[in-house]
Amino acid sequence: MATRRSAPLLKNIFSRLNPTRSVTYMPRPGDGTPRGVTLIPGDGIGPLVTGAVEQVMEAMHAPVYFEKYEVHGDMKAVPAEVIESIKKNKVCLKGGLATPMGGGVSSLNVQLRRELDLYASLVNCFNVPGLPTRHDNVDIVVIRENTEGEYAGLEHEVVPGVVESLKVITKFCSERIAKYAFEFAYLNNRKKVTAVHKANIMKLADGLFLESCREVATKYPGIKYNEIIVDNCCMQLVSKPEQFDVMVTPNLYGNLVANTAAGIAGGTGVMPGGNVGADHAVFEQGASAGNVGNQSLVEQKKANPVALLLSSAMMLRHLQFPAFADRLESAVEQVILEGKHRTKDLGGTSTTQEVVDAVIHALD
Repeated sequence: MATRRSAPLLKNIFSRLNPTRSVTYMPRPGDGTPRGVTLIPGDGIGPLVTGAVEQVMEAMHAPVYFEKYEVHGDMKAVPAEVIESIKKNKVCLKGGLATPMGGGVSSLNVQLRRELDLYASLVNCFNVPGLPTRHDNVDIVVIRENTEGEYAGLEHEVVPGVVESLKVITKFCSERIAKYAFEFAYLNNRKKVTAVHKANIMKLADGLFLESCREVATKYPGIKYNEIIVDNCCMQLVSKPEQFDVMVTPNLYGNLVANTAAGIAGGTGVMPGGNVGADHAVFEQGASAGNVGNQSLVEQKKANPVALLLSSAMMLRHLQFPAFADRLESAVEQVILEGKHRTKDLGGTSTTQEVVDAVIHALD
């Protein structure tokens, strides 16, 4: 899973040597065959923003087709046919699924990650040209372990009024998320990986996570490695976010860090992301921070589609359609830079459809 900003610099080097010719990869026979993608519109603003992606993909004549399934957060489980579709297609694009507060209904987002072993969550938080923010030069990739930690869901009532919630950390899961983070940094010309932890308090659990990160770090001598306690990390993020590059975290910390970094870089409405495992990938808005259930956005049809459009560009690159990904990202960036069509969270008054129409126009 890669983003345009983290792609190797080879193309830019060749472009400077010979600016009149573009450089692209040489496809293998059959590489242009349309690929099936499982589509889950989800809840709240989900149908609006996934609908936006469908329109843009159609306008681009992108080599993908969608298999759409209705899944909602109040279901007891993700339907078996949806799981089978994702296993067949290997790739899914989804809107947010609302998670009920309390009660006995578990999160379908967590279920999906476990069922497909989507052990790595990736959120790219960066300054978008034309979008004013407090800090410049922000380009952070938050890589979060997705399958254990506090999200393991191992809770029970010991006696009335006393609940025990278990945090599970294993060496296997810690090592593989560390390997993914360092491999991502290595392949995308990133210079530093920072492990986020609370090992000063949770000495065994977070201590094991750090031990695993340190072992993996020795295998990548060209990448700088450092560690930061999660509370200090939050303070550093809001004061000097430009110091961070790739961040690797246990499950809960990653959720908090990714949403904080997204807010700093321009808001959750513009940050792409996805979840990946050895065999499958699910792309969605990088940081949600409560947008899914915003009923006023749904009623006014003013949800920001940018984050999911950029996530779908990540999906296209994952499917090895880089030219389509570049074209989509360039169109989205052009619309934001022009500033004429922005939703309320970006300081504008546009509807979702108006932003979509502007992006489609910018594709030409």
